[in-house]
Amino acid sequence: MLEKSFFYQEILHKGREEGRLQERLSSIELALDVKFGMEGLKLMDAISPISDLERLRTIQKYVLTVNNLAQLREFIQNIHASELH
Repeated sequence: MLEKSFFYQEILHKGREEGRLQERLSSIELALDVKFGMEGLKLMDAISPISDLERLRTIQKYVLTVNNLAQLREFIQNIHASELH
């Protein structure tokens, strides 16, 4: 009976969403570490507050394709700037 309640379903949904968010952040963190080492990992301070899964997916793809850390920093700054508008 509890499984059918709105509140139970809402809590379940939020838990799944949080799990996907943490998984995406972990994937980005690993990619930054492998590709750029400690310098790349410093960007997690700017990335981890982002809770939009689609924006995180975009960041993850960019980390895997970008040529250097300066380009990645600029990209993340642009993402933060676009959140303000």
